[in-house]
Amino acid sequence: MPKFAVDGAALTYDDEGPRDGEGVPLVFIHGWTANRHRWDHQMAHFAPTRRVIRLDLRGHGESGGSAQTIDELAADVIALLNQLEIDRFIPVGHSMGGMIAQTLALGHAKRIERLVLVNSISRMTYSRGRGLLMAASTLVPFKLFVAANIQRAFAPGHPRAEIREYVRASSATPREVVMTCYAAMRTFDVLDRVGDITTPTLLVHGYHDIQLPVAQMLRMAKAYPDALVRIVDAGHELPVEKPAELTAVLDSFVTGRA
Repeated sequence: MPKFAVDGAALTYDDEGPRDGEGVPLVFIHGWTANRHRWDHQMAHFAPTRRVIRLDLRGHGESGGSAQTIDELAADVIALLNQLEIDRFIPVGHSMGGMIAQTLALGHAKRIERLVLVNSISRMTYSRGRGLLMAASTLVPFKLFVAANIQRAFAPGHPRAEIREYVRASSATPREVVMTCYAAMRTFDVLDRVGDITTPTLLVHGYHDIQLPVAQMLRMAKAYPDALVRIVDAGHELPVEKPAELTAVLDSFVTGRA
């Protein structure tokens, strides 16, 4: 798999599909403690007819380095696209990846044709009680902290063997990366700015998402000038819980049929 160097880090990415395929390239951005393989189903669907790019964010998957802010992660995406000489594109971001996608849309509006946010929000909000619980969770042993967060990300009834595999993969992410990105998400707030994102935007969310509850996404959707909302019977890990359903929604939106 190819790698590119940016600010001292070697980042792994995939660049597939015809260069002269239909539509602008899709750029898939995974979430916290995940990796580019969250998008396997979507890559397999779109790559035969369209150029698709995905990367392992800093410190995730097969990429090195670490980042302190969402802005730094967004800068890595732009650095990769500049290297690949891609101007206009459609970012598809899951969870933290959706925060990165919104940052791209705000900072590089002329390059964004459409925007897709999967199980993501523009501002982390929670009750005082939940805030205290989240703060306390960082004090438990690291692997327990990661396991607790990943297990609750799936809707009830998801195969336990699959959840254990995702817990194992997430726990392999370096502690520094996990905790700095966790802090970056907790302070992320662009809700007062998303009204400036006039590009067509798709917000897809799992009905059973307790990590980033659907009610928060719906409040965010009101701030977008041109937003299409789809609610799916899934939890927070929509790309792997309901991959075919998500892919179908994406296909309709990026081709303009939605």
